[in-house]
Amino acid sequence: MSIMCIDMRQKMKKNVGAIVLRSGVSFRVWAPFATQVYVTGAFNNWGNQPLENEQDGYWWVFVPEAKVGQEYKYVIENGENILRRNDPRAMHLTTSAGTSVIASHKFDWGDDVYLPPPVEQQIIYELHVGTFNRPDPAVAGTFDEVIDKLDYLAELGVNMIELMPISSMLMDRGWGYAIDYIYAVESLYGGMYGFKQLVKAAHQKGIGIILDVVYNHIGPDTSLDLWQFDGWQQDGKGGIYFYNDWRAETPWGNTRPDFGRDEVRQYILDNIRMLVQDCRVDGLRVDSTIFIRNVKGSNNDPGNDLPEGWLLLQKINSISKKINPQIITIAEDVADNEYIVKTIGEGGAGFSSQWELGFPYSLKDALHTSDPSQINLTGICGELVRRYNDDAFQRVVFVDSHDSAANSSARFAEVISPGKAESLFARKQSLIAAGLTLTAPGIPMLFQGQEIMEGGAFNDWLGLDWKKAERNAGIVEAYKHLTALRKNVHGISAGLTGKSINLMHVDEDNKVIAYHRWKDGGPKDDVVVIVNFGNRMHQEYVLGLPRTGTWKVRFNSTWQGYGSDLKNITVPDINVETGEGKIVIPPSCVLILSQDS
Repeated sequence: MSIMCIDMRQKMKKNVGAIVLRSGVSFRVWAPFATQVYVTGAFNNWGNQPLENEQDGYWWVFVPEAKVGQEYKYVIENGENILRRNDPRAMHLTTSAGTSVIASHKFDWGDDVYLPPPVEQQIIYELHVGTFNRPDPAVAGTFDEVIDKLDYLAELGVNMIELMPISSMLMDRGWGYAIDYIYAVESLYGGMYGFKQLVKAAHQKGIGIILDVVYNHIGPDTSLDLWQFDGWQQDGKGGIYFYNDWRAETPWGNTRPDFGRDEVRQYILDNIRMLVQDCRVDGLRVDSTIFIRNVKGSNNDPGNDLPEGWLLLQKINSISKKINPQIITIAEDVADNEYIVKTIGEGGAGFSSQWELGFPYSLKDALHTSDPSQINLTGICGELVRRYNDDAFQRVVFVDSHDSAANSSARFAEVISPGKAESLFARKQSLIAAGLTLTAPGIPMLFQGQEIMEGGAFNDWLGLDWKKAERNAGIVEAYKHLTALRKNVHGISAGLTGKSINLMHVDEDNKVIAYHRWKDGGPKDDVVVIVNFGNRMHQEYVLGLPRTGTWKVRFNSTWQGYGSDLKNITVPDINVETGEGKIVIPPSCVLILSQDS
């Protein structure tokens, strides 16, 4: 493995792409099977300027007349084939089907010296730029319109935003996973400049940016310029940037990049360097890592494993963390493989944390009904205590994500109350789900619109209905209270920032669970979370608590401030003298308790 890394360093090529210099622009492109390469653009009246063959697969030329903002393309000759191609490393395109544009990394960052919060205090908010804040339904949302909502997100308690992919994409809009140019930022969103403006503005509000990146496939449409880029291919497959055998196959077409080629790995790793160093992102969420490390997307399947894909994942983590030691890297692997989040020294991929889908699906099993016979506590109890390598923060927990809220499913509120996502039942159950997510061990993540009770399924054309934020202001307020407790803002819930949990009470008959969270233990640290999934009222429920003394109710989901039609059942503080206390537990609720002293 170390030999492979050394070999990669020896073969790294500097200054690939259109590099802006004081006296002009240098153009370098990888096209090993070309017989001749030209650059054509506004700087030479769209004539053909030849590039020099550097004898290692790369072609280069310096053009003094070229400048930032000018459009260009490469013209590639392969025998009698003449191909007009966009620059694979273009940082800006007019459109995905248009032309490359010379761009510079220069940007006024001002006094930006942001450091993200420690992982135990991070609260992530996943959003899709095109639909998060979309005032005009005929036009995709932009980075500027995300900036307009930063104050709202900061007040909500969010301190990390996870952006779904923003790379230039086929058809210009979509979820972002059908990318065609990994270096170019989608022009409809505001391009590279707009993205950096968002990062800078978020940092000024105390919010970090995690970016979702896609390397498991590129395309999937074979009309993209990267496909058979310089005219070479085998068996009708993708040419130099892709595998040209059985390893090309993915669920999205035969478009898996060839992780075994030094130049392709460099293409991806230089993109990581650009995002972390030049764009100052604070985190990376790597899409579908299981399809990077295995052809079939299978776990424990040596026959289909891609060792070079595993090496790539390790390099993504080592490079990003070398540039920014505080960066968080998240894998969407969903195979419950602890080696994804083991260190590279232990043979792991080196990710900080990983997504898993067990938590949201177990929540739906436990909260989809008020019929006690249909409530399944087994799944959620198992998910509360699940961890990797004895580290609670090596997993991200959530109610909804772009995947679980779509793909033949719908948002949590819609699933539990079809067609009535703002109903009383949906709001009560959503408060329980939020309470569990924000008190469970792990890094909590919210999905755009869940706090305003958005319904339906996630899609890439319908913007959030922000009028719901006014109609459901009480639910938004509940999220603010929960995020404050999660981050220990008031100094009374430090246990929620810890790694420890004891699932201390499971009552299957009454559908009540309770768990103890702590960091160091003691007053203002120990936290007890009580969840009644059932519909029975309990006036004197006997419950063992971790310490004697007075336990104060810090959160009660039945409080009428969270909705005028809630029951507003008072839950008195509990005095514990002998290890057990009697507590009022309302139906369908979550309670959070801690001690002052």
